Amino acid sequence: MTAAIVTPLAGMGTERGDYLARQMKDYAKIGMKLTVQRHAIYIAAATLAGWYYSVWLAAAAASLMAISEVFDLALFRAILRWRDDDSDTGRRYLTLLYISTVLSAAVIIYYAVAIAVQQGPAAHFMSLFFLFAAALFAAMNNHQLLPLLIIRLCLYGAAFIAIPVRDLILTKASIESELWAQFFTSVFVLYFVVDCSRIYLTLYRKNFNQMQALKIQNRKAEEASQAKTEFLSTMSHELRTPLTSIKGSIDVLHGGHIAPLPDTAISMLSVAQRNCTRLINLIDEILDLQRIESGKMEFDFEPIEVESFVAQVLSSNTPFAARLGVTLRAAPISGPLFVMADRTRLEQVMANILSNAAKFSPEGGAVEVRVERHGKNLRISVNDEGVGLQESDRERVFEKFSQVDASDTRKIGGTGLGMNISKEIMLAHGGLIDFTPNIGRGTTFFIELPLVDGVTAQTLAAE
Repeated sequence: MTAAIVTPLAGMGTERGDYLARQMKDYAKIGMKLTVQRHAIYIAAATLAGWYYSVWLAAAAASLMAISEVFDLALFRAILRWRDDDSDTGRRYLTLLYISTVLSAAVIIYYAVAIAVQQGPAAHFMSLFFLFAAALFAAMNNHQLLPLLIIRLCLYGAAFIAIPVRDLILTKASIESELWAQFFTSVFVLYFVVDCSRIYLTLYRKNFNQMQALKIQNRKAEEASQAKTEFLSTMSHELRTPLTSIKGSIDVLHGGHIAPLPDTAISMLSVAQRNCTRLINLIDEILDLQRIESGKMEFDFEPIEVESFVAQVLSSNTPFAARLGVTLRAAPISGPLFVMADRTRLEQVMANILSNAAKFSPEGGAVEVRVERHGKNLRISVNDEGVGLQESDRERVFEKFSQVDASDTRKIGGTGLGMNISKEIMLAHGGLIDFTPNIGRGTTFFIELPLVDGVTAQTLAAE
């Protein structure tokens, strides 16, 4: 039987080899986990044997149990350290598991049979109880490797039947004798143990197969996600270059640098110009998303003076807001405040927030930026006068490709990626982005970053 089970580690397919290796590691892990419990049982068994029967029997049983335990623990540790791809070592460990199984079972059988012999023909409660407990223990905890469980149960079952059969032979008891009742009871109990083993084995295999199926599905999902990432990244790079060239050509024509154009042509070029810009922005956001998912987005942290930063962001986003008839303004800032951040990425976050605030504000409305201390953090808030968000919108706001206003009537298009990317950027900064619904109309979006004092900022800037 050993050769039939051991050989597949070297010759079977990778999947079956992994299956057997996983079973061996599960077996060893459970064996290590139950060490204290086994030791307690062995000590109790040796103590009872020494007190009621023979000190020499107890000493011999305890010595054999100690030898078996040392061998088992050393083998379990070795299996748990074993690299699954080393099939030669795996075959050797599996052979040693067979030896370990026979040795530990033989020790328990020696203990039970020795006590039964000292008792003579009688009701062998202690002997049969320890054999029953050992068999049930094996059924509950040694079902990972079926051949080992079969060996244990066969050895325990043979001893379980041999003890009452020996009494029947020695006494030549008639069928009316209680010794026969003990024999039939032993057979029944043995069937019960075998049935328990079958149940535990079925449960283990069901759970094991479910875990394997989950691992396979997870691997397939990861492969699909990787393929999607590579496809999007490649397509985005390939699309961006020609789009940039097209937009450059349209800009030149629209500006009248080649030749004067009629108003109709200028109007059509304006539409093409806007759509090229939208496509380039979409590609840039997809590329950012792929960098974030792959962990390849790079950050260049530096001390940033917040007042000048806010002024620069407002200046950059004012033309967009003006086209929508929305005014951007900043509340006064008290004192110089500094944060450590990647300026480009922080500008990207603020541009996403400000553009959304302008989109959802009514014509003639205003968007106000406020800067204030919030504990040890700096909070930059953007307050708009739009229709406002609800608490129920919180998850949708930061999901990929999600837009709270997805109707065909919204004023300005968008990809639904901006706020998701902004959230990831803020997390990379050790900060956060969130919003609170205003009382009345509008919403206040805010970002928070750890504050840096002026002296630290100057030291970091000098470095």
